[in-house]
Amino acid sequence: MGSGHNHSKHDHHSHDHSHHHTSSSSKNLALAFALNLSFSLLELIGGIFSNSIAIISDAFHDFGDALSLALVWYLQKISTKPKDNLFDYGYKRFSILGALIISLILSVGSIFMIIESIKRFITPEETKADVMFALAIIGVVVNGVAMIRLNQGKSLTEKAVFLHFLEDILGWIAVLIGSVVMMYYKFPWFDPLLSLVIALWILWNAYGNIKQVMIVMLQAVPESVDRNELIDKWEKIKGIQSVHDIKIWSLDGNHHVASLHVLIEKAVKLNEFSFIKEKIRKVASEFEIIHTTIELETDAEACKLHSD
Repeated sequence: MGSGHNHSKHDHHSHDHSHHHTSSSSKNLALAFALNLSFSLLELIGGIFSNSIAIISDAFHDFGDALSLALVWYLQKISTKPKDNLFDYGYKRFSILGALIISLILSVGSIFMIIESIKRFITPEETKADVMFALAIIGVVVNGVAMIRLNQGKSLTEKAVFLHFLEDILGWIAVLIGSVVMMYYKFPWFDPLLSLVIALWILWNAYGNIKQVMIVMLQAVPESVDRNELIDKWEKIKGIQSVHDIKIWSLDGNHHVASLHVLIEKAVKLNEFSFIKEKIRKVASEFEIIHTTIELETDAEACKLHSD
């Protein structure tokens, strides 16, 4: 009896934790949005003043980022809604839709950066290095604050946004190094070279993010779940002969769902069935599986799917 009480206490705690997590995730995204928007305006003024096309184009890039962050924040908020008649698994998937959109925006952005960098190689331009230097320091600080806040995030969306601020910081570090070099030497190609390296790096990371989102969207078995270990634990439960027709997929990369057919041993009485189900769910919850559908079968009705 004691263990049953414990289990419900654990359930309440994990629910509490996930609720706290989503509200903090929403706050982090709102902060990221506010910082990005105000900073892109500052950047536009600084870019015009320093005659740096790189900084002006980055201002537009940042403004686009701020809009995409607003969208992601909105989707993240929707993702906390409880299930209803339309989405009977709830709205968790909406948060990975946000991650997909922001990763695609990142990819398009980096392709534009690559094109711009190549153009700059062909026709290098003079810029005011000291203004660039000052802007770069502010850029690193502002994006650093947002990034540190988002680094604690667990959702795929926060990971995508985190990557996005990391991209901005690296861009500004490049501008910082570039402006210092250009204060002392005439290396106009130094700036586009740095920008090219960063753009390629972002593209690679965005690809990784899109791949992760697609794995969830296409309902693959979550990477964090060791399928064999889970089946092994299920089959060790007293009264279970075997399990089959197991389906495991993820709602948003953090919360998973499973369904399975369970063959019950002959000796097991009907009143023990619910106890076995409870044990199956308990094992599932150790693997972040929040919803388990269980079909119990006796020898008499061997499952037709078993031959698949």
